[in-house]
Amino acid sequence: QAQLVESGGGLVQAGGSLRLSCAASASVLGINNMAWYRQAPGKQRELVATITTGDYTNYSDSVKGRFTISGDHAKKMMWLQMSSLKPEDTAVYYCNADILTGLYGWRNYWGQGTQVTVSS
Repeated sequence: QAQLVESGGGLVQAGGSLRLSCAASASVLGINNMAWYRQAPGKQRELVATITTGDYTNYSDSVKGRFTISGDHAKKMMWLQMSSLKPEDTAVYYCNADILTGLYGWRNYWGQGTQVTVSS
């Protein structure tokens, strides 16, 4: 059973914008330590942005000033607003979070990933 599901990826021209969404399953009781990662072809998965319970955010240098992470703990959702996109932002984007379920308690989960392709 998928606990995190991303949406919003696609093809966009350089300079354009996209908004990624990540929703936790209805059975999820809580969510914390939300983050977005990405993995480009032939490269390791890298951290893009994080947001804590207190809405403190942190960004990788490569996206700082262009991407904005947000989250809603009550709705159990997170978003990544991406602007001024560059071809080097092309990657599969994954959401990640600590999820509380009744069966397993707190565990870390990954979404299935959504492709973002930026054309030059």
